[in-house]
Amino acid sequence: MMHKQKAIQPLPFIIYFITVLSLTISGLVVSVYLAISHYRVYTDIGYSSFCAITKAINCDTVSQSPYSILFGLPIAIWGMYGYTLLLILLFLAFDKRAGIKRLWPTIFFVAFFFSSISVFFAFISTFNIRSYCILCIMTYGVNLSVLFYSWLIQRRFDQTSVFSGLKQDLIFFLVIKKKTSCLILPLVVLALMVWLFLPPYWKMPLPQGSSHIPTGLTEEGHPWIGASYPAMTITEFSDYQCFQCKKMHFYLRELIEKYPGKIRIVHRHFPMDHHFNPVLKEPFHIGSGDMALLAIYALTQNRFWQMNDILFDIGVQKRSFNTKELAEKTGLDFTELAKSRKNPEILKKLQMDIRDGIKAGISGTPAYVINNQVYLGQIPSGAMKEVFN
Repeated sequence: MMHKQKAIQPLPFIIYFITVLSLTISGLVVSVYLAISHYRVYTDIGYSSFCAITKAINCDTVSQSPYSILFGLPIAIWGMYGYTLLLILLFLAFDKRAGIKRLWPTIFFVAFFFSSISVFFAFISTFNIRSYCILCIMTYGVNLSVLFYSWLIQRRFDQTSVFSGLKQDLIFFLVIKKKTSCLILPLVVLALMVWLFLPPYWKMPLPQGSSHIPTGLTEEGHPWIGASYPAMTITEFSDYQCFQCKKMHFYLRELIEKYPGKIRIVHRHFPMDHHFNPVLKEPFHIGSGDMALLAIYALTQNRFWQMNDILFDIGVQKRSFNTKELAEKTGLDFTELAKSRKNPEILKKLQMDIRDGIKAGISGTPAYVINNQVYLGQIPSGAMKEVFN
């Protein structure tokens, strides 16, 4: 005799509710951390997040990518808004008038939208950025989990389809429209205010024109900017596609402004481009070698610092450079600038910089030489005491 299969008994509704609530709160907390981390990546010269582990697993690399900004705001801030919206919906779903059926179809579609965005950015991380953010992956898991549980709640406690349930949700919103407006409207206003007034710190504005700051060439012919008779000389080896190189260079330029007559920066090229740099065994910052050649040509025409600042901006944003546009912005002859990348004398100067960097023990950028001491990545505050004292 066949026994009838027992129907699956759902857990108490409150268990499912607390699970979704916990997931949403965790997503909000992670988004807040990511927003703070994103800000510090661009503004704190010595910051490195705990999940900057390897080249492939690196939250900072993802933050430095132009894909970390969407519609004029960091993705993490949009995440904060999204999870706050989910919390509001959960609060409304806990209303006695909602019972255990209302608003779960709405939460399902919101979670479906968030999950779709997660899949899109996972694709971007894999094929464009080629690096993963552990905390971003955590939010992807949160979104997919909320999607699953909202579907499960709808299936266990409501026999109607999600589309029919969505129609009922719209009617329910009209019933509680005053309560809904009091919660949703402030969130919308806050989002608009942040969008309008948050300074675009991630753009890292170019330094003010260097026309009033002394510049020149060392005895070896390397460009310098800063004090004519410095208390400290910092030789930087950098790459125009290196985010930290730009961040540190602009920071040092700010120090030159703040402590006039004390600091001199000497610029050397160390492009992490396997076509030029023997340290690299596989493709990395492709094109950074060509950018260095353009900068060296600009030096011969007394336009180095103008070209330097423009190339840092282009390289870090991962934008392809237009030689004609560069010529117009720097006042250089387009034809001569275009030919400079094939000039053997200019290539020889670049090779000398790379060779000197390797001899000094440099294997990555940025790197700095102060009093014959090499510092990789950043300059410790102790090394700058001559300036700050």
